[in-house]
Amino acid sequence: MNSNNRGHFPFVNSSSSSESSDEFDEWLEYENEAMEIEEQIAINMIARNNYVIHQLLLIQQSDQEATMAESPVQMNLVPTEATSESFAEYGQVIEASSDGDLFGPNDAQLDLSRGTPRFYIMRLEGRSFGFSTITHHANVTQCLGSIGGHVWYLGVAKPSLIEDVGGERVGDNVESGSDGHLYAPPTVEEVRVFRFSGPKFVKLNRGTWHAGPLFSDSSMDFYNLELSNTNEVDHTTHSFKKKNGVIFRFEDSTSAS
Repeated sequence: MNSNNRGHFPFVNSSSSSESSDEFDEWLEYENEAMEIEEQIAINMIARNNYVIHQLLLIQQSDQEATMAESPVQMNLVPTEATSESFAEYGQVIEASSDGDLFGPNDAQLDLSRGTPRFYIMRLEGRSFGFSTITHHANVTQCLGSIGGHVWYLGVAKPSLIEDVGGERVGDNVESGSDGHLYAPPTVEEVRVFRFSGPKFVKLNRGTWHAGPLFSDSSMDFYNLELSNTNEVDHTTHSFKKKNGVIFRFEDSTSAS
């Protein structure tokens, strides 16, 4: 509504005060409607501008990600031997215990309460010593172990589920996972690689980021404990190549020695 037209509602001259009052009420209603229309036009213009800015930012982000993915920086990591102490921030390393030992803190502290447990043998092939993506499961403490006690590696980063960090990392850098949970993306500086060997398995804390298992053989069998639908509904992946312009490599410490 053009504001120049406001204030020009055509009055009908009348000596009657009641008629004047009615005419004033009509004029006031007219003015209010005009103001509401003008306010709505302004709101629509602001919303449209915000939408355009948002789309431009998305295009800019997409262009930046494409550029980083085309020429990623290689980060070389040095594997750490996985022990109960060295792996404590990410989960547990479980080794053999004597028959008859009672359940205690050295046993796997499992959380399988959010679905139907699935225990199976997983055959992996062609897993070289490098990765550019990392994954977490928000609903289960996954367990992995090599059948035969072979040497294998796992890239990890600490859990960053929002519910688990007391809001310390809540802010602009928050994303939504595969099932709608909130998390902070892992940082390049947090990534580590651990070496597993012998008759032991790893229990990953709920939400621990992991890449692997990785190994030098052409194939390897692992036993895997998770939930029946973990790979379908609880598989959140972060791409360091796309988001950070980084890929990770490491050497097989067994062959290097």
